[in-house]
Amino acid sequence: MTEPFDAVEVIVTKRDGGRLSDAQIDWVIDAYTRGVVAEEQMAALNMAILLNGMDRAEISRWTAAMIASGERMDFSALTRPTADKHSTGGVGDKITLPLAPLVAVFDVAVPQLSGRGLGHTGGTLDKLESIAGWRAALSNAEMMRQLEDVGAVICQAGSGLAPADRKLYALRDVTGTVEAIPLIASSIMSKKIAEGTGALVLDVKVGSGAFMKDLDRARELARTMVDLGTDAGVRTTALITDMSTPLGLTAGNALEVRESVEVLAGGGPPDVVELTVALAREMLASAGKDGEDVEAALADGRAMDVWRRMIRAQDGDPDAPLPVAKETEQVLAPADGVLLELDAYAVGVAAWRLGAGRARREDPVQAGAGVELHAKPGALVRAGEVLMTLHTDTPGRFARAREALEGAVVIGPEGSRPPERPLVIDRVAGD
Repeated sequence: MTEPFDAVEVIVTKRDGGRLSDAQIDWVIDAYTRGVVAEEQMAALNMAILLNGMDRAEISRWTAAMIASGERMDFSALTRPTADKHSTGGVGDKITLPLAPLVAVFDVAVPQLSGRGLGHTGGTLDKLESIAGWRAALSNAEMMRQLEDVGAVICQAGSGLAPADRKLYALRDVTGTVEAIPLIASSIMSKKIAEGTGALVLDVKVGSGAFMKDLDRARELARTMVDLGTDAGVRTTALITDMSTPLGLTAGNALEVRESVEVLAGGGPPDVVELTVALAREMLASAGKDGEDVEAALADGRAMDVWRRMIRAQDGDPDAPLPVAKETEQVLAPADGVLLELDAYAVGVAAWRLGAGRARREDPVQAGAGVELHAKPGALVRAGEVLMTLHTDTPGRFARAREALEGAVVIGPEGSRPPERPLVIDRVAGD
């Protein structure tokens, strides 16, 4: 077959600051997926995109071409509207766990196709796999049945969704092009749009523990993704949320499940509850269910009932004791005063080094490993008081985790206050 374009001319167009035509974009994604465009050629094009950017129409077409590389899910047969949430990832970000059952209380189906953790941010599937018997892999038929019967499913995304993204993602990782906003946005949104949800709420994290450290770039990413969703006919909004300090009091798989269950029982840390409620309101509004009393559904046990049914539907035992690490070690406050800073990235790296995360996709994770926090910024602490408990099955990991935490804690004199940081910084809506 004669190819309609030449990879080099596509690369040169973007290298020289030009815009790619729809036909060029459709071809290059398809040809790369087929193996006609070589890895080094796509690497060069990715770098040209990183340096020269893409306009809204180009990113929209690029995303559509990635969706077209695989299958699309269709939830139109369900008797209720669908809404989904995607977080760009953070430390202690267990929000999906209480959020999916909470939204399902209000007769909105939540098809939450999730992934595993890599690096310092934890994966939703890794957390849930610490529940005895729970399984991540569901067939499409099982997923549809569970959405109709229970209203919420958190499971592994099928390999048929946007296969071009899997190749591109791996390539970006090894060619220094991960940071390109058009490529980040199209990677996330191609999978989310292919999932077929009617409404999507994005949680774009910003701060030391997030992928985006800078508020302007977080806003640009949020705007780009909201525009992509809107252009594809998905009602999309984004909340930009703070990730300078960990969410809640735990980072680690079973530790975060325990904390999520506390939220579903009407308790839990205030920041986890606040963000769960804020995202639930956005999802419900996007699905046409404005004004529901989401706090009441947490307080009166309705969200917990859906959680238990959701876990059981995937062969999990919601009453089974969660795994506990074999070893613990305490991190003590070095001085009296006010805890001013607790760096999210450092805590995430410590949890990862304790065994809660993985450096490569094939690495195993420890269900019980992680970091438990006993104080958050603003707390008054005394020298020698326990600030954190480190959990692992492998005591040889403690030293490296402690190294990650050096400089993570800043204690100021009594009467000082940590910087004012709202948890929800901004909201970006479709046009």
